[in-house]
Amino acid sequence: MENRTAVTQFVLLGLTSDPALQIPLFVTFLFIYIVTLAGNLGMVLLILLDSRLHTPMYIFLGNLSLVDFCYSSAVTPKVMAGLLRGDKIMTFNLCATQMFFFTAFVSVENFLLASMAFDRYAAVCKPLHYTTTMTASVCACLLISCYVGGFLSAAVYTGNAFSLSFSKTNVVHHFFCDIPAVMFVSCSDRHVSDLVFISVASFNIFLSVVVILISYTLIFTTILKMHSDVGHQKAVSTCASHFTAVSIFYGSGIFMYLQPSSRHSMDTDKISSVFYTMVIPMLNPVVYSLRNKEVKCAFTKTFFKTDHSGLNAFFLYEKTDENVLLRGISIGSVNSGYANRVEGFLKILRKP
Repeated sequence: MENRTAVTQFVLLGLTSDPALQIPLFVTFLFIYIVTLAGNLGMVLLILLDSRLHTPMYIFLGNLSLVDFCYSSAVTPKVMAGLLRGDKIMTFNLCATQMFFFTAFVSVENFLLASMAFDRYAAVCKPLHYTTTMTASVCACLLISCYVGGFLSAAVYTGNAFSLSFSKTNVVHHFFCDIPAVMFVSCSDRHVSDLVFISVASFNIFLSVVVILISYTLIFTTILKMHSDVGHQKAVSTCASHFTAVSIFYGSGIFMYLQPSSRHSMDTDKISSVFYTMVIPMLNPVVYSLRNKEVKCAFTKTFFKTDHSGLNAFFLYEKTDENVLLRGISIGSVNSGYANRVEGFLKILRKP
């Protein structure tokens, strides 16, 4: 391991040095971060509060939302502080910490998407065996594997990057401590480090993509064999949100990372990085909620409770000369307002 004590801090150049753009960018990123926070933590809270969402699919979705919030939080607040206060200096240890947690949660998301693809395969292709396939112990093992694999990968990435020497310069052409940007300013020979990084990243992505491709191949084969239009539409709707999230995540990840650091264009990397560090975590809750009726219903029930869903009354009556005989009433969760309406309805029925 080479001497790394020559550099004690890094200077991040950020997105722009134009003062006229810093405030508009700050406002934009603040809005994105608030939406990300509300969307992802709201999704986690919704899944925790609604017992109907305590299923493997939504347990994975809750963890995905939590991971999105965490890896966005590892980057966005520091970027906003740099735009607002001009604070672009990060200590050596803080830079390593940011890199570790960012890569850890991104790697966890990589494995989570593969686990979610397997869950969708079990739901669409083996619906009668779904409850015995996706048991609580299976879900727990998959989740633990995702987090262990993600954090081990992050340890390799961070240790590999910071084993290099940075005695030549400490200016990082980026707005956060991303792996290619930090490795780019090293004065050491990066060929071995590039090989280690690309090998680990390629293995992780390849493993997840293979699981996803096999799962979706079997899913699409099953869908093509369906004769019912309702079943066909339901299966497509079940998988559409996940497939969209997978396409966005891996498309940006492959573009960013699976190339040697010597070929990286830092300006292009900055633009791409804004997308996968800030925009993707904001989009995932939207993608998963817009087409999901269960999430919409749970959201309405939990946060906008109405009395309409609680009123379920039916009246079987027989009108005689003097009164009405009510044969059956079934009313659930009726408040005083609806009680008054029911009473008024009964008075109308009792009129001769």
